[in-house]
Amino acid sequence: MNQARILWQFSRPHTIIGSVVSICTLYVIVCSAHGEAHPFMLLFALVMGIACNVFIVGINQVADVELDRINKPWLPIASGALTVRQAMVIVYTALVVCLGIASFVSPYLFGIIALAAGIGWAYSMPPFHLKRHHLSAAVAITTVRGVLVNVGGFMVFNYLVNRSLVLPENVKILTVFIIVFSIVISWFKDLPDVEGDARYHIRTLAILYSPRTAVIAGHLLVGAAYLFTIAMKYAGFRVSATPSMETSVLLYGHIVLFALFIMNAFSIRLGRYSSIRKFYKRFWWFFFAEYVLYLVAYVAPM
Repeated sequence: MNQARILWQFSRPHTIIGSVVSICTLYVIVCSAHGEAHPFMLLFALVMGIACNVFIVGINQVADVELDRINKPWLPIASGALTVRQAMVIVYTALVVCLGIASFVSPYLFGIIALAAGIGWAYSMPPFHLKRHHLSAAVAITTVRGVLVNVGGFMVFNYLVNRSLVLPENVKILTVFIIVFSIVISWFKDLPDVEGDARYHIRTLAILYSPRTAVIAGHLLVGAAYLFTIAMKYAGFRVSATPSMETSVLLYGHIVLFALFIMNAFSIRLGRYSSIRKFYKRFWWFFFAEYVLYLVAYVAPM
């Protein structure tokens, strides 16, 4: 049980949850075209996605041991619960698993997963070390979470199931939202880590400008993404004499989430470390909720 707990902490649970809800949601959208279930495909996608996630967050912890002893001393390597050698075994096992499954499913999927893993490696490791500047960090996170998962992964599985390379409007809207959200994740994740990042000369938005600037800019961007989604769904609501359940769920659901997002924006106290950490955890809830809302919208009419 202790080993399982250490592995769970090492995998950074919030990122695992994000990967699971995104994969399940995209799977439901793919299968909704003909109403046919493909459970083994979902299983392959989940194992592959989780393994790729473990590789990316794991290699980051291997690269940032000294930094994590300041910023995140509770992480397994930084706390001494896991050695670097043990971590490397986990990391490269996860890489083999995700690439092995991807190659079995499709050569195109192998290319997508290999690219995602490569970006994850370049994010943390020299000579690229993309995380050292907020611009390159944002591009890396956005490319993986926003583009490769929602566009690349969806199109591969949509072709395998439906023999179609068409990207539905809802997936396009979701992708735009997640791209924007991923940019802001790359800014907000650094808010609790200012001390260590400053010591190791990592040029985050919070350090180059200020935490307040990062918070305001992030909320303006995600707020615009909510308004964009609401506007798109409202347009679809108006043109139809009898709006579908899917459109109604997405329209009203985003209005509710936007209201909660605004409330959460006023909850942060930048002078209190505990408040910043709680705020960042709640911010991930909105990431989960976005995918869950689409999942509900597609499941509800069935």
